[in-house]
Amino acid sequence: MKNIHSIEFYTGSKEELLPDFEKDFPYIASRAELDKYIGRYVPWHWHKTVELFYMESGSIEYDTPGGKLLFPAGSGGMVNSNVLHMTKAMSQREKNIQLLHIFDVSLLAGEQGNRIEQKYIAPVITAPQIELIPFFPGNAAEENILKLILKAFHFSGDEFGYEIRLREILTEIWLMLFELSRPMREKAGEHNKSNDKIKLMMIYIHEHYKEKISIPELAAAAYLSERECYRVFHDCLHMTPVDYIKAYRLQAACQMLAKGQEPVTVISHDCGLGSSSYFGKVFREYAHCSPTEYRKKWQNSDR
Repeated sequence: MKNIHSIEFYTGSKEELLPDFEKDFPYIASRAELDKYIGRYVPWHWHKTVELFYMESGSIEYDTPGGKLLFPAGSGGMVNSNVLHMTKAMSQREKNIQLLHIFDVSLLAGEQGNRIEQKYIAPVITAPQIELIPFFPGNAAEENILKLILKAFHFSGDEFGYEIRLREILTEIWLMLFELSRPMREKAGEHNKSNDKIKLMMIYIHEHYKEKISIPELAAAAYLSERECYRVFHDCLHMTPVDYIKAYRLQAACQMLAKGQEPVTVISHDCGLGSSSYFGKVFREYAHCSPTEYRKKWQNSDR
């Protein structure tokens, strides 16, 4: 299991890049040290892979277009394929540690289009109403899933039969999850076109955040009117497009401050926030410290 304290993305996107993912066995296990992520959070992103997680210690908040959920130590969940989500470390008293199984469903289904995929996999990953399935202690079915998620982390890649044993336990988890999700799947759910539209606009912002971005230009990137652009941002990210653009620029500034030595005046222009005086003002509102103090804090931390 690999310790991680940052996230990588495909260029110009917020689809997560998984550098250790191998096509012949599309699975990775990670131990996320959330307090070591810059800002102690993981920004809005998505991935085609399914995410099964267990909270080893601390607590974490998951945000999706459907709302927010808090996961304390001992709980866990499943994030569905291509679901937009962000996470924040919440505990101030103990380390916020999350264990993750991330895998492509082809690991369980085998050949695309076969009976297993059609009967057990597709009904879950294509259900737009299923964004995040929580597992909490106290519910027998959910407790059993949590035990198996934790057990799967104890397998060693050096053991004989590791790949088969791991696939077997993930398949067992999936069957239990399939039954647990039945009530959710039976609720009528239509494909949410806003999910596709918000991703197009997010990609546009990530490619052009250094430049001036107008709302008409942003809306046009997703073939929407300005009114629809505002609605989609409100429905999916619970904020305005202007707020998201500013937040993304500030996130970019945090990365530059934590990882580089460029002067603050250069960073303020490189992240699209203009003058250093305005940058200092909005940065302090966002991070509750000056850009210089932020750089000192993160460059001196043991990451």
